[in-house]
Amino acid sequence: MNLNLKVWRQKNRNSTGKMVDYPAKNISPDMSFLEMLDIVNEDLTRKGEDPIHFDHDCREGICGSCSLYINGTPHGPKKAITTCQLHMRSFSDGETIVIEPWRAEAFPINKDLSVDRSAFDRIQQAGGFVSVNTGGVPDANEIPISKTIADEAFTAAICIGCGACVAACKNASAMLFVGAKVSQFALLPQGKPERTRRVQAMVAQMDAEGFGSYTNKSTYEAECLKEISLTIIARMNSEYLTATLFAEEEF
Repeated sequence: MNLNLKVWRQKNRNSTGKMVDYPAKNISPDMSFLEMLDIVNEDLTRKGEDPIHFDHDCREGICGSCSLYINGTPHGPKKAITTCQLHMRSFSDGETIVIEPWRAEAFPINKDLSVDRSAFDRIQQAGGFVSVNTGGVPDANEIPISKTIADEAFTAAICIGCGACVAACKNASAMLFVGAKVSQFALLPQGKPERTRRVQAMVAQMDAEGFGSYTNKSTYEAECLKEISLTIIARMNSEYLTATLFAEEEF
């Protein structure tokens, strides 16, 4: 396969970026998207040019670090997969592929396609933890939690924080991510002690980072790698309202 890439190049977060055309020649359909970029970078290195910078880590579809906006879609055209799981057979010979970084004020560009997603880390640090001593791991049938609640908590906990929901939202909202992190603790007894403080702290940090408002559109759920339901956002709003009412009563 021979392809034409239009890649966003930007020296650093203070520089002005631009789209640059690169040929991708003799690409195997069985290559992953990141392997294709590796081939392009090898060619650039041989020419003495600066290779394209992009984020990656495990390349096994686990971490979500490969945050590329491909032809207007986070992680590319396939549903519920990371960029490293996207194979070149999903594209046609001679096709033009537009590759951009996540576009969000809260995710400043480090260089080229690499963005700083530490805002998610700071949201987690604000309240994504438990202080209770959970002790050793008991048998599953000894935990007094219904399977329905356990399944809901697990569904929230599988969020890997890749930021696709932010990239898909025209307002760059992080409410699906924050809702998932709030819910995974709020549903379980271990998370009850900090329940009120947690949601207030995490929402406050989300706002402080500059993420936008939720637009009530299904793009979040459609682009989520783990297909987390929008009901997560409703639960977060309910938790936040309850926390606010309790705070007013205490005052």
